[in-house]
Amino acid sequence: MAEFFHMGGYAVYVWSSYGLALLVLIALLVTSLGSLRRKERLLRTLEDSLPRRRRRATTAETAAEDTP
Repeated sequence: MAEFFHMGGYAVYVWSSYGLALLVLIALLVTSLGSLRRKERLLRTLEDSLPRRRRRATTAETAAEDTP
């Protein structure tokens, strides 16, 4: 098992490259989640600032209102 972790003398290069790749992936995950949260907050703010629109009545309700 020790020979596996030693990697024939290249362990420093192999494990450091794995570590660097893992670090980059974690950084991408953190920045992506942060960006998502910021954009969701902005969307919520924009939606709250707009006036509410009334929903269109269905055709049966419209027909009932139009009849005398």
